[in-house]
Amino acid sequence: MPRTLAVCTDDFGLTLGISQAISELAHAGRITIVSCMPQAPAWRASLPLLADLPAQVQRGLHFNLTEGAPLSAELRRVWPQFLPLPRLILAAHLHQLPLAALAAEWAAQWQAFADATGAAPQFVDGHQHVHHLPGVRGVVLAAISVLPSVPAVRNTGHLTGPGFGVKRWLIEGTGGWALQRALVQRGIRHNSSLTGAYDFIDPDYGGQMRGWLAALPAAGGLLFCHPGYREEVPAVTDPIAPARVRELAYLGSDAFLQDLQAADVALGLVW
Repeated sequence: MPRTLAVCTDDFGLTLGISQAISELAHAGRITIVSCMPQAPAWRASLPLLADLPAQVQRGLHFNLTEGAPLSAELRRVWPQFLPLPRLILAAHLHQLPLAALAAEWAAQWQAFADATGAAPQFVDGHQHVHHLPGVRGVVLAAISVLPSVPAVRNTGHLTGPGFGVKRWLIEGTGGWALQRALVQRGIRHNSSLTGAYDFIDPDYGGQMRGWLAALPAAGGLLFCHPGYREEVPAVTDPIAPARVRELAYLGSDAFLQDLQAADVALGLVW
């Protein structure tokens, strides 16, 4: 049987160029999941694209605590702007996060998604994997565990693939292992493995993909990626913009389909 790869495109709504690229890949049948940022600058302008996505493509919440400003008044009183990722990781591991305000921010981003789409997110994850950090993880799991229908969660506790082992270890070690244990204990649907980590510098994204496909476990896994058209947006500083263009070009190419076929991998869902 072919192994299954779920392709999750992050950052929908961050810029219109990113949302447009994701929409095109979805209509071409190249992705299976879209992760949305309902507090991002281009969210409202991107909503027609989101509404027009194929029905089989899942829509989820990309919980953001590192890009731009909070939606909730509670968190804005503490952080007028979100913290850079290194500061957020440090505060989380020192147990210095404003947990009540973070819970209000989670609720605000969840509600913004639901209000705009008319439905709850089908899965949740975090921008730069913030959903697995100590404190943040508890907020997210407490919020979703009481829902009538619990969404799937991106598991960051088992990263596969060649190269950039330090980044994989950092993702797992800053909260991924703990999140994985909690998901298993609570019986929450999740991907068994995660792939797609690299330095955003390597120009050969296709070569990276072939390595990830070769290392994909028999149970399959979830690939996180960041395709997009490059555009200048004053409210957004996007250091990975060149990588987005390369990822878009490869994912939309015949080479991606050929590489999937050669590796005996089919696109689908893994939770």
